[in-house]
Amino acid sequence: MTRIQVHSDRREQMLDVTEQVRAAVRQTAPDEGICLVATPHTTCAVTVNEGWDPNVQTDALQHLRQLIPQHAGFSHQEGNSDSHLKAMALGNSASLPVSGGELQLGRWQAIFLCEFDGPRPREVWVVVS
Repeated sequence: MTRIQVHSDRREQMLDVTEQVRAAVRQTAPDEGICLVATPHTTCAVTVNEGWDPNVQTDALQHLRQLIPQHAGFSHQEGNSDSHLKAMALGNSASLPVSGGELQLGRWQAIFLCEFDGPRPREVWVVVS
């Protein structure tokens, strides 16, 4: 397993980790297989989506804030209940194909660590089999 260290600098943001994941795959990949990209944090998610236009990330975060507002009378008293729910909605991992020893993504796709309770240091785990 490869552990990628990233650091968010805002409460909510989508951090593009595509190149770090590609590098991890190249170091450990079989010719054909599956790459699991996961995060161990309960207030983060992993998603694959368009990486070319940053407005996609802006729109995604904005609409998640509308769907799950930060201050909505949650029972959990740490002030980050919305972060937990956003992470649950997106999920903590993505599985991607590996072919020819290379990560396979669509033309516009990128891999994002979605931070919902930053800023703070985070990890992305990459496992290839």
